[in-house]
Amino acid sequence: MKKIDVAELDCVYLSYDEPNKEEHWAQIKHMVPWANRVDGVKGSDAAHKAAADAAVTDRFILIDGDNIPDDNFFDLTLSIDDASEDCVFRWKARNNINGLMYGNGGLSCWTKDFIYNMKTHENSDGTPENNVEFCFYPNYIAMWDCYSTTYPNASPFQAWRAGFREGVKMCLDRGRKPNLEDFKINSRNLNNLTIWHNVGRDVENGIYAILGARMGTYMLMLNPSWDYKEVQNFDSLKLIYDTIDGHNPEQVAARIAPELAGQLDLPMIMLDENASKFFKRHYLTDRRNKNIMTREMDVIRQQEGW
Repeated sequence: MKKIDVAELDCVYLSYDEPNKEEHWAQIKHMVPWANRVDGVKGSDAAHKAAADAAVTDRFILIDGDNIPDDNFFDLTLSIDDASEDCVFRWKARNNINGLMYGNGGLSCWTKDFIYNMKTHENSDGTPENNVEFCFYPNYIAMWDCYSTTYPNASPFQAWRAGFREGVKMCLDRGRKPNLEDFKINSRNLNNLTIWHNVGRDVENGIYAILGARMGTYMLMLNPSWDYKEVQNFDSLKLIYDTIDGHNPEQVAARIAPELAGQLDLPMIMLDENASKFFKRHYLTDRRNKNIMTREMDVIRQQEGW
């Protein structure tokens, strides 16, 4: 068993167009003085390969542009055995918009070899699982603990885009678009999707995240002419956003709700500001860290009695 202090690993801050990226970079440099930065590289696959180029150590920590780590993360130690030597680890992040805690936007620990060999997003080899995700590689491990907070709501467009992408990805079946007749989401994804659709009006631009999530699900499932693989193309997403820019987001979100409820049987309630605050306060109470190397599936198996 190999023990690696997180503080011994290189750290790369990966930013693109996040409105809060300079503010976050200043905080991260104060927290992690040895951090490097990659900024403005178009395409998720290309950006991660640039991050691998920027790292000095073969294994390194990656911080997304809208993420702020918890201070204690860099005091922890990884335990890596032979079976996980080449694995990527992704920890959960708290989402500032809706309180969700899962891998989206969270801290991750990569190896250079993994990144140089992967073919995902704009560099996908055509495997459906890899068109819009990294997570379906067998050595990409989702972890249980949460060590950061993601703030994808510094502008209306940033919040809308975050919601739209999750509104699409939560509906996919291992990267594949389901048929409308067979539409069914596993319980964990349905839970997350429903929260994206309805929670977050208590924070700045939260309504845009709700609208984006509803539009993403609508475009995927109820607009047969839209190619869902465009969800990884930020230029294409901006063109979609421009169709609603300047419109009242509350009204547009409300117009979409009946079709999502009627055709997809999705719950549409949109919690108000006070209800959103109440939900987030109590939703997080049982989400406690266990150990930095605890895998999410191990906890789920225990909880569900597999």
